[in-house]
Amino acid sequence: MSQKLVANLKSAFGERLLGASSAHGDEVVVVGREDLLEVARHLRDRESCEMLLDVAGVDLSEHPSLGGSADRFEVNYLFRSLANRSRVRVKVRVEEGQDVPSLSGLYNSANWAERETWDLYGVPFRDHPDLRRILCHHEFEGHALRKDYPIEQGQFCTVPEKLIQDHDIERAAGRADSAAEELHPSDLLTVNIGPSHPATHGALRLECLLDGEIIVDAKAEIGYLHRCFEKEAEDHTWAQVMPYTDRLNYVSAMLNNVIYSHAVEKMLGVEVPPRARVVRVIVSELSRIIDHLVCVCANLVDIGALTNYWYFYNVRESIYYDVIEPLCGSRLTTNYSRIGGLAHDVFEGFEQAVERNLEKLATAITEVTGLIARNRIFLDRTVGVGPMTTAQALDWGFTGPCLRATGCDYDIRKDAPYLGYETYDFDIVVGTAGDTRDRIMCRVEEMTQSARIIRQALQRGLPTGPIVVDDPAISLPPKEQVYGSIEGVMNQFKLIMEGTKVPAGEAYGFGEGANGELGFFCVSDGSGQPYRMKVRPPCFPIFSAYPEMVKGLMIPDAVAILGSINIIAGELDR
Repeated sequence: MSQKLVANLKSAFGERLLGASSAHGDEVVVVGREDLLEVARHLRDRESCEMLLDVAGVDLSEHPSLGGSADRFEVNYLFRSLANRSRVRVKVRVEEGQDVPSLSGLYNSANWAERETWDLYGVPFRDHPDLRRILCHHEFEGHALRKDYPIEQGQFCTVPEKLIQDHDIERAAGRADSAAEELHPSDLLTVNIGPSHPATHGALRLECLLDGEIIVDAKAEIGYLHRCFEKEAEDHTWAQVMPYTDRLNYVSAMLNNVIYSHAVEKMLGVEVPPRARVVRVIVSELSRIIDHLVCVCANLVDIGALTNYWYFYNVRESIYYDVIEPLCGSRLTTNYSRIGGLAHDVFEGFEQAVERNLEKLATAITEVTGLIARNRIFLDRTVGVGPMTTAQALDWGFTGPCLRATGCDYDIRKDAPYLGYETYDFDIVVGTAGDTRDRIMCRVEEMTQSARIIRQALQRGLPTGPIVVDDPAISLPPKEQVYGSIEGVMNQFKLIMEGTKVPAGEAYGFGEGANGELGFFCVSDGSGQPYRMKVRPPCFPIFSAYPEMVKGLMIPDAVAILGSINIIAGELDR
């Protein structure tokens, strides 16, 4: 279907389409800056591309084949059609000082994505409604992901940024729903939620404008936990990037490892051994369960239901202690997957430990659903609170449980299966109202479906054979070879010091993370280090919609909504 979409673009735009290519399963078209808006409108209106998934900038100035040209920058737009099960990447080349038309009038998801590209590369977006810094602070000078920006050069912020300006207050006063005959801007109160507050579940900030107890306007700020993942990736080998992925969504770290490995393997054109694939599925679904357990139990605490926390959190701890820690030696930022397979085989008794914890999970789900399913307080706090329609969710770039809660049955494990997910029997869990209750209950049922997948993998039995590809250019040699032969020493030395040589090119690798689609847009110049590594974190577009979701509600509603959309600052800020 993606190839048909490109054919339709060629038919519609002819020579205005500057190029088209296909590599690693990705369909790419190149357009001029001034044609971008029309092409994007065509994709949305004629090709049913309901979602602008991400915007990725690239500085070409040091690329061995593209550097030195007048077009220093490249902006990639990842479009997706769920209706037609197709995707296409639209590429625009930009000279220094040139601007690009903003797509924020077509897709709400473009707003923050374009802000990020401007912040990190300095590419301006014409007619953008709010082109400000987003990951770097407002006093930052320069653009951090340009190739000529020194990686070690940090900059301090000395003055907090005021998000809601006087003109925002005056505009809100004119439309606020108040019993007073006239509402003066001075009647509105500005309140900060976060960045240091238990209800924000991390370093997030929401500045609210209140008319009494009603939120009439809100703006969000992120970047408090920005660790320069993408800049650091350019300074490390492909394998050395792996521990950084643990720190994205640190609640489901192994799932990040697996999806990153899958993205690099897509560039390499390798397939991991059957045993590694099955173990990856098991640890991925365990990670999804852990993530959902933490999200739901913390969300319930936020609305006053503390008992549920212990039922769910105890299972989370049990999985960590019984399975995850014996598997990789750590609990939170776990590192087990490797490019081409796994770090090592599973421990003796792995299957039994997993089964024991699935039984504990089933008991905990029964206990928690018994406490909340018909609980009047829970229903009053969640039903109809922060609802999203499917069309709204797609426009904002929602994926994962937050999208499925609206009734959209999109799940990458079914729609673009990897790791053999097409061979497992499981249901896609969907809601109806897309509100806080649906987002919570979808996650609860998804845990049951994840357990169902894991049990199928265990019942089939783990395949025999290696757990990593037998390729000295990709995988570290066994220790007996390193300690017993000069060839083994040389092989290990070259892989550690120079890294795996990934063929020059680019690809977008993605998978179903716990919060939604986690993607890695990889650009290689043929060396052992990524030339560009763009992370598509699932909660970045979701949080961009949060200020709109809370308008017209009260602060307790905002707290309930925030817990239900499961924002993890590590992947949000990177």
